[in-house]
Amino acid sequence: MLVRTIEDHRAGGWEKVLDAGKVRSVRCVTAADRVGFSLHLNEITDGDGRQLWYKHHWEANYIVAGEATLEDLDRGDSWPLLAGSLYTVGPTDRHRLTGQKELRIVSVFCLALRGDEAHDEDGAYTPSGEVPVGRERLFLRDADALRAAGQEMVVANGEARTLRMLAKDDRVGFSLSDVHVAAGARAALWYKNHWEANVVIEGRGKVAEVASGREWPLSYGTTYLVGPEDRHVLESIENMHVLSVFCPPLAGDEQHDADGALAPSGPIPPGPVEP
Repeated sequence: MLVRTIEDHRAGGWEKVLDAGKVRSVRCVTAADRVGFSLHLNEITDGDGRQLWYKHHWEANYIVAGEATLEDLDRGDSWPLLAGSLYTVGPTDRHRLTGQKELRIVSVFCLALRGDEAHDEDGAYTPSGEVPVGRERLFLRDADALRAAGQEMVVANGEARTLRMLAKDDRVGFSLSDVHVAAGARAALWYKNHWEANVVIEGRGKVAEVASGREWPLSYGTTYLVGPEDRHVLESIENMHVLSVFCPPLAGDEQHDADGALAPSGPIPPGPVEP
């Protein structure tokens, strides 16, 4: 089990300051963690448009705060983005992201990035392996719309609510869940068949490792990684909003069993090397 705060990442040199300080990207999970994806927490403070083209990866972006416009540069389509919007882009999607207000975005890549890459002149990263099949083109989903359509599930044996915003059928190499845990909730969990990365985007709580009894506080930007050996207990002190990324990806309809596990859904990545 690994728990890292934003301060931990900064101290370790894993915050990248780009565009003369207009973009700050904390590389919370990287290829070195060996969980099948990487995860970044990004803050963009200007309204400049950024042209991007991830020829060698799939990337999912969840808007935590702010407003932006996404443009498909080859097909001529555009979409407004608000908090709760999720857009996913891949090798065929030359696009531009333009912020209207200060943005906070969680970005997840498969294949996983090392964390020290720089965009080339096309807005791409260098290849890092075989690209997942993905979908034919970029696609968008909205948390409020999914919730209104009745797609939110009660999970963790009644202790949390989740929207499975990306699932196995999306074929991007991971799944992504938008999770809300009410103040006072306590969930005993044990992901025997998966690796899961969680990043807190609102609220406060704590997570405890059952084997050692060690406990960590959770607040905005804290990331924790759990896998097959990590029985743990998640407790919410204030209402918590968490993004959870799974590999192998979830089918989307799973429920936790009595141990707090989810059913197997594919090969399990090796996970972090023991320190």
